[in-house]
Amino acid sequence: MKLDILIFGAHADDAEIGMGGTIAKHTAAGLKVGLCDLTAAEMSSNGTVELRKTEAQRAADVLGVTVRSNLGLPDRGLHIAEEHVAAVTAEIRKYAPDIVFAPYWEDRHPDHIACSKLVEEAVFNAKLRKYMPDKPAVAAPQLYFYFINDLGRTDLIVDVTEQYGVKEQALSCYRSQFTKPEGEDAVSTPLTEGYIERVRSRDMLLGQRRLIPYAEGFAAKVPYAVEMFTAGNGSQQSS
Repeated sequence: MKLDILIFGAHADDAEIGMGGTIAKHTAAGLKVGLCDLTAAEMSSNGTVELRKTEAQRAADVLGVTVRSNLGLPDRGLHIAEEHVAAVTAEIRKYAPDIVFAPYWEDRHPDHIACSKLVEEAVFNAKLRKYMPDKPAVAAPQLYFYFINDLGRTDLIVDVTEQYGVKEQALSCYRSQFTKPEGEDAVSTPLTEGYIERVRSRDMLLGQRRLIPYAEGFAAKVPYAVEMFTAGNGSQQSS
């Protein structure tokens, strides 16, 4: 199955936090979008692996994605190792996406940084026909980076005002992560202390310079190309 877009995150909920509205916008337009979680988030302070998998699939259903996969790499153990790069590369070759998204390369969570580096390595390796020759090489897809905890250099924004309710519905699927903890085994974390409200504020802030109620931002390491400079370049939001 070929996908138009493949989005990687270290944990389920990373992609929804950073670009849930953008995902909903593209699936509604008929594009085939896939989500790939590198780990099962087994080190999470709240929730079990089984519960988090259930929540992740509910969120995927809300967003209308074509497929959601999990590579089963170690939570808090992601690093640039051959087996980790190979696993991500194999996923890219399996779905041959035109566009890949990864977490921004700077973030307070080390796993998000590691995921960013792994995906960048894998995007490069996916086109090398002598690398893992048992799996056909694919053309290198476009690579963009989304923000999770910390904002960085924003090269593109997408107007997600109409899709923002869908994004919040997807985030609400992760009750184990974003609601006040209950029970003696639950603990307070930055995620349970108004995190979704902070995400909403960030997305409002990203949009305000273009007078957009809600926007999601993205970075790229290569220049963004346009055919010609026209009035539309300044007013039309990239998707």
